[in-house]
Amino acid sequence: MSLLNLVSFLGIFGLCIIAWLFSENRSLKVFPWRVVATGILLQLVLGAFVFIVPGTRDALQIFSNLLDSVFTAADTGARFVFGRNIVPAPGSPPDVNLGYIFAFRALPTVIFFSGLMALLQNLGVIQIVTNAFAKVFYLTMRLSGAESLSGAANIFVGIEAAIVVKPYLPKMTRSELCAILACCFGTAASSTLAIYVSFLRPVFPNILGHLVSASIIAIPACFVLSKILVPETEKPLTMGGIPKEEKKWLAEDGEMLEEVALAEPIEKASPLDAAIIGSLDGVKMAVSIAAVLILILGLVSLINQIFAGLATIPGPIGSTFQVVTLANIAGVIFLPFTLLTGVSLEWNELWESSVIIGRRLLETAIPPYQALAAAAARPENPISDRAVLIVSYALSGFAHLASVGIFVGGTIALIPSRRKDISELGWKALFVGTLATMMIACVAGVFDTGGAGILGEKAPIVAPSPQPSVLPVPATPQSVKVSPKPTKSPQPSSTPR
Repeated sequence: MSLLNLVSFLGIFGLCIIAWLFSENRSLKVFPWRVVATGILLQLVLGAFVFIVPGTRDALQIFSNLLDSVFTAADTGARFVFGRNIVPAPGSPPDVNLGYIFAFRALPTVIFFSGLMALLQNLGVIQIVTNAFAKVFYLTMRLSGAESLSGAANIFVGIEAAIVVKPYLPKMTRSELCAILACCFGTAASSTLAIYVSFLRPVFPNILGHLVSASIIAIPACFVLSKILVPETEKPLTMGGIPKEEKKWLAEDGEMLEEVALAEPIEKASPLDAAIIGSLDGVKMAVSIAAVLILILGLVSLINQIFAGLATIPGPIGSTFQVVTLANIAGVIFLPFTLLTGVSLEWNELWESSVIIGRRLLETAIPPYQALAAAAARPENPISDRAVLIVSYALSGFAHLASVGIFVGGTIALIPSRRKDISELGWKALFVGTLATMMIACVAGVFDTGGAGILGEKAPIVAPSPQPSVLPVPATPQSVKVSPKPTKSPQPSSTPR
């Protein structure tokens, strides 16, 4: 184990300590020892399967290759609608090269994936996988059945995971609600994974398999950290097992707790109807993503322009604002967390990684993933393979400010009676989700030994382009000032992987 691997391993426990320092109840009597021990062990076991076990890595490679055909299918539909100049056919350059247009290249995959996931859910495929993971989380960490099931559903969906356990939400404890919200922030819905993959695939061919594994590993990470931050001090209603319809929940001593009235059954749609409804939901999601990006990136640009104007003032004020940008501020805030992941001991790479990770808090994960792809693809001093791997894990999830309104508002809409609790827990869950994504980055750092094949076999760099790595979003000042002028030192070249 190298020094960086050791730093990553110790970083897992460092993040637990940070969560404990901010805990609602720091008494060791309510500290969730079993959840923490089994949750960390489960993450390490899952990480070992992904990074060490040859069969698992081969399976992930096969899975990634299979899903490549899904991206091809999404591009086929988008090409028919928008034309081959905007969505070129694989291997053939367009007649007029318009570059990479985010709205036409990335967002159609959201629509297609949303419809595909709705189809698989209608056919019962998603439920089989979700229930399997829910049983693992329940049996190992002894969580309540409802939070285990909702957490497992987050592997595939976002706030919709709360709907899976909607009948039990009004009676949930504060700790359960925080855990469910934290899982929303700490994982990414399958439809948005498609966007991240479209940016990183040229420099990280195996990115899809790793992002799926990141969503799985993030669930126990969210449970560990949420139970530390908001310890369980009550008796959950569904402590008896995974929720099923028409089941009466019993306490451990056999006493009847309460009969839960389940929602009225809804007439099941046909597979085709489900796929169409899912794709229409994907349209709403795609429009929401575009609207949020336009608003947030515009606001970030406006603030950075103000900072740039202040930088022209002579004297210390101007000198200060020559390096003060929102990205650099976020980089400073996230620097201790980034250091705990063991991403690098070289200052320039550590700082750049911290800036990229920190940008997610305000800008969502999409621009940072683009910045990561650009940093890995640049011809001189590219970011190392280890940094690409760890930062890609750290960026997975919805731990950004734009999601607070979505998840908190969505959950309040499901259970208006718990509005006060959910409003208070929303910010705590965002904090947990942020720490959880850093924790799974630590797990990736523990098992990254520099071996060949972690990122996958990269395609030779020929020119169909810098297009996949060109940022479709206009560059803001923070993308220029990567570090606050550190002393220039030659950056060691990364070990070939």
